[in-house]
Amino acid sequence: MKLRTVMLHTLTIAALSFITRASAETVLRYTDHEPYGNMRTKAINDIFFAAIEKESQGHVRVEAHWNGELSTSYNALRTVQDGEKADIGIVVPEYTPKQLPLFQMFKSFPIGPNSGEKQAAFFQHVFDDMPEFNAELAKNNLVNLEFFLGYPAAFFSTSPMTSLNNLQGTTWRTASFWHQAYLENAGGKVVKMPWNTQITDALKSGTLNGLLVNLDSGDDIQAQKAAKYIQLSPQLWMGHVYLLTINKARWDALSAEDKAAIRRAATSTQRQIGPLLDSSLRNMADSMRQNGASISWLSPAELQTWQQASRYQQEQDKWVAEQEKTGVNDAGRILKQVTTVLNQEMYK
Repeated sequence: MKLRTVMLHTLTIAALSFITRASAETVLRYTDHEPYGNMRTKAINDIFFAAIEKESQGHVRVEAHWNGELSTSYNALRTVQDGEKADIGIVVPEYTPKQLPLFQMFKSFPIGPNSGEKQAAFFQHVFDDMPEFNAELAKNNLVNLEFFLGYPAAFFSTSPMTSLNNLQGTTWRTASFWHQAYLENAGGKVVKMPWNTQITDALKSGTLNGLLVNLDSGDDIQAQKAAKYIQLSPQLWMGHVYLLTINKARWDALSAEDKAAIRRAATSTQRQIGPLLDSSLRNMADSMRQNGASISWLSPAELQTWQQASRYQQEQDKWVAEQEKTGVNDAGRILKQVTTVLNQEMYK
């Protein structure tokens, strides 16, 4: 009788343990403005989210919503900040410059490290060692779980380009205010146009002579059909970072075990970002070449020519002065620190 009682007691404990573990499952709702299937979204879903589930032994699961189902790119910060529609999501700092002013400085560097691994190492170093960036996110009720990188920029031109420091007589479209200034400093005219297939029509008609845009965005609208001369380099990195953030209150409410599992998943994901970016860039460039594009990889000398023509340090000084007027008094100091880290990765 005692043996039976002990066995029943043991089975009861085991059953309760199973129920507790099952009920402890954490489901995080994720929002992304892009459809699943490109380099970044596949890395997020197939590498990072899969690693979270593995590291947590199934206790943490991400419910992913793609293609702006829960939020647009421009509203993503507010959506995750509020935490009602989504717990986690991709925030693009460029779309919220008032809320994330310090993050705007990354795009101010016209050239960066020559590999995805070095670019990832740069951002990891900055986010680990410069608390001001995480503090800026915390002010917006956000915690960054992981960052992801996009394709580098490329010059799409309707005719062969002989030099990047003499763009007189040409008209360009680019999104970033940094890149707009750089093209103008190099002699080009910049116009603002909505990003859609009408861009390709403008290239065909001669209204536009070229684009400065990340390679995959140009490919999305088949810009190479009208501007087949493409100059690119891993070093035209754009400094474009995608922050995979979580609502701070939601993060604080997670158990220590769940937080540790997510951190381990982020660490393992981080090691794969750089190589994935490099291989994806080569594959996309090869595919575009096979479909008729004229691909030219910029030499170190050509990259230096572009950097000098951009007069980026002059534009950085203007930006720092503007930030100080709005109360962001540490912008100059932090920019110098970021410059030092970037140079370490570029020239080591």
